[in-house]
Amino acid sequence: MSTCHTALVHLSRAAASLPRRTSSCFLPRPALPTAASKRSRNMSTFHQEAHKLLVIPGPIEVTDEVLFANARPPLAHTGADFIPIFGDCLRMTREVLYTKEGQPFLVAGSGTLGWDMVASNLIEPGESALVLNTGYFGDSFAECLEAYGAKVDVIRAAIGGAVPQAEIEAALKAKKYKVLTFTHVDTSTGVLSDAKMIGEVVRAVSPDTLVILDGVCAVASEEIRFDDWGIDVVVSASQKGLGAPPGLSVVMASQRALSTVQTRKVPVSSYYASWKKWLPVMQAYEKGLSAYFATPPVNLVRAFHTTLTAITKGSPNLEKRLAMHKEASARVKGAMLDLGLELLTLDPYYSANGMSAVKYPPGIKMTDLIPRLVKKSIIVTGGLHKDVKDTYFRIGHMGTTVVNPERGDIERVIAGVKESLLEAGYKGKM
Repeated sequence: MSTCHTALVHLSRAAASLPRRTSSCFLPRPALPTAASKRSRNMSTFHQEAHKLLVIPGPIEVTDEVLFANARPPLAHTGADFIPIFGDCLRMTREVLYTKEGQPFLVAGSGTLGWDMVASNLIEPGESALVLNTGYFGDSFAECLEAYGAKVDVIRAAIGGAVPQAEIEAALKAKKYKVLTFTHVDTSTGVLSDAKMIGEVVRAVSPDTLVILDGVCAVASEEIRFDDWGIDVVVSASQKGLGAPPGLSVVMASQRALSTVQTRKVPVSSYYASWKKWLPVMQAYEKGLSAYFATPPVNLVRAFHTTLTAITKGSPNLEKRLAMHKEASARVKGAMLDLGLELLTLDPYYSANGMSAVKYPPGIKMTDLIPRLVKKSIIVTGGLHKDVKDTYFRIGHMGTTVVNPERGDIERVIAGVKESLLEAGYKGKM
């Protein structure tokens, strides 16, 4: 036996005595697929593990199909398999927002990245911005605009209320603003701003002002007609009404907004958020080509593609989905009122369809209700508005929880709140 052969025999015996993962010289042959492994790759047999029902204003529950898409092996972000997926996502995002000319941007990041995109691309230092504030996220958007040099004026609504039309008109007549921003659904209060009215007022009073809609908790649960309402930018994210896991910033910009970037006197004040960097990438993928600026979250994009396909091409269709959100909202809010509870929102007209902000009844506090719901495997969340955060809780009712009623999520939440209040000693209307 040759010396080389003897050495190989000894190596083989030594390797056999070690755990397979410790061998660095010889990689084990891949095991042949078993029946179980084949089933794990088959969507027809995939079901997500048992978990607590997540009914906060985002992230929300996702379908098995979306989770399965997110769990697939990564794709090359410039490869032939991924390019059409990304291109389809751009086109379907337009459909969700009822726009033909809007330019979508899908970028790794949270919804907050959309604020940076707005502020860094559309605002030059010293320019004026008007923020319609209906809660916590109006405060935060104003802070972001100021960070990029904007001079910000704020019209602050009463807690639980929306900014009146007359105040918007008066502010626009008194001063010229580069942008007007508003939160379509402020999750800290559950207030739904009248986006159509705001767009019409700006176009009539100050047509050069860009209209910016923060739709993080609104897209796909509230009607947004981008073109018809004269919106210039919608900022959103993947994890709420759009029904995918968190991590994808979703932005739609009008051609007018894009033109503003091209005529800036100073360079865009962000590197990662620059539309000048991202626009060629989006345009390339939509043409069936690849381009690179920063790596997209390929698995998340595939999950996003799955949920967008359901929203734009599945059943129920988009119009029906929006109607179902209104119906679910009415059921949840009606049930809370029937229990003798009050809503934080002051006027039903300005109450979001994808979430509810509900006041604790007298004698009940957060620690009496939310932990009891957790024990029932139901996750709601407490208040967020700094002035009243200990007085209310919030329920999210978006996406699959609403459009797949066979899940029974809405009934489970209503029953859980009622049972938890009884356990906490509440003796109101039951």
